Amino acid sequence: MKKKILIVDDDPRNIFALKLTLKSEGFEVISASMADEAIRMMIQNTDIKVVLMDMMMPEIDGYQAMDIISQNPDIAKIPVIAVTAQAMTGDREKCLDAGAKDYITKPINVELLLKAIQNIA
Repeated sequence: MKKKILIVDDDPRNIFALKLTLKSEGFEVISASMADEAIRMMIQNTDIKVVLMDMMMPEIDGYQAMDIISQNPDIAKIPVIAVTAQAMTGDREKCLDAGAKDYITKPINVELLLKAIQNIA
């Protein structure tokens, strides 16, 4: 059975590249371009094993989305990996403090991403 991964990113190019990579590694991949859409998908798809959450999105950013997710007992246990172009001092800790299980910076190192997924999913 393929592990299902939800990619949440407002940039379709990032979704396309990640989908291509993850599908080639044998994962089932679904995606959302907005956090509210992603939360609905998490509720509807109880077999999601991990969420790759872009932290910088319009309307609801990744931090707010993780807060909403943590408050919903139906989806709070689904691990989230923060994916961000932000790589400033303290950003990793901020993401982990917000509820992310891991933190990956853009441009994404595929080897590190696959290792992170393997460690938490």
